[in-house]
Amino acid sequence: MNLAAIILGLLAVAGLVQALAARRALGRMFGRVPPAGPALPASVLKPLHGNEPGLELHLSQALAQQHAAPYEVLFAVANPADPARAVAEAAMARSPTPSRLLAGGEVLGANRKVSQQVHMARVAKYPVLVAADSDMACPPHWLTTVTAPLSDPEVGLVTCLYAGLPADDGPWSELAALSINWHFLPNAALGESLGAADGAYGATLALRADTLARIGGYERLLPLLADDHALGEAVRELGLKVVVPPILPGHVMHEPSFQALWAHELRWARTTRLVHPWGHVGLIFTHPLPFALMALAAAPGAWTLALLGAVLLARGALARRADVLTGRPRWRRMLWLPIRDLLSFAVWATALHKGRVTWQGRRFTLGAGGRMAEAPEPTREAVS
Repeated sequence: MNLAAIILGLLAVAGLVQALAARRALGRMFGRVPPAGPALPASVLKPLHGNEPGLELHLSQALAQQHAAPYEVLFAVANPADPARAVAEAAMARSPTPSRLLAGGEVLGANRKVSQQVHMARVAKYPVLVAADSDMACPPHWLTTVTAPLSDPEVGLVTCLYAGLPADDGPWSELAALSINWHFLPNAALGESLGAADGAYGATLALRADTLARIGGYERLLPLLADDHALGEAVRELGLKVVVPPILPGHVMHEPSFQALWAHELRWARTTRLVHPWGHVGLIFTHPLPFALMALAAAPGAWTLALLGAVLLARGALARRADVLTGRPRWRRMLWLPIRDLLSFAVWATALHKGRVTWQGRRFTLGAGGRMAEAPEPTREAVS
């Protein structure tokens, strides 16, 4: 036994305990009954960019919500020639739900998604605004669930966690979905259960229009990469609560290559490090498998081998709980567990270094407060 093996072993044990705690937090959080009302009149804001896999289905789901109050769906494309425009128009033509598509419009800031939200909010007719990503698969009661808590004047923002769904049968999309389900989802659920997450998850963000006006509108978020985090922070500064209801819409993941997967996950990880530097460092305790393997390499023997087995069991139990919750309970998926955990560790470690990120084909440098500036020259970095 040596000091390095002991330190590595302790990190693995800490990660094992964290995995079991996260498994319990998942069960408790999603064992609650989602709110069934009251239904509030709402405007759903859907920024679009490209004809993503499943886009037609996802837009149709937004237009077919089982919501007792009036609602509308607003779509927006920055480029009138964007192929998402035709998909949205076809979905609108088939649905009786009031809807509208905004095409073009001035680019107001570095965050073009937020720029579209600004334009949509200006024409929204209802007092509750629900900004939702275009790649979200939403169940029929989603809109009621995420707006009902806003009937309480002490609640300022409603957001929700989400499950990862692969867009295709390829390995990279599958690994991307497993990152959501086996890492992001349980870690966020544990943070929420401990009151330490300060979460605002960009896939769904619902708030009253008057609350948005009090914080300066979506315009306040235009220069920021982590616009969801900034929105949650601004609402909390008003003394209002942020609520995370027990509902899991699906986040459809499409990664055509390892390079695309790496760039996407590194952007997320660097965003986390930017808004929660010490929180990102603390994620070291969510990666027990690499440390168990390193401990075994440093001191081969019965105790390190037993530790590795215990870590695999704990991580497997957590992954199984997440798979059941997300409706993907297939045992053979567990074969991905070591690969996914080692890849997540590599992303986490790489994100400790400040660098550029890629978003929608454009490269950005990140400045103070999460401000984005488009990089003038492409580089050879995978995430540059």
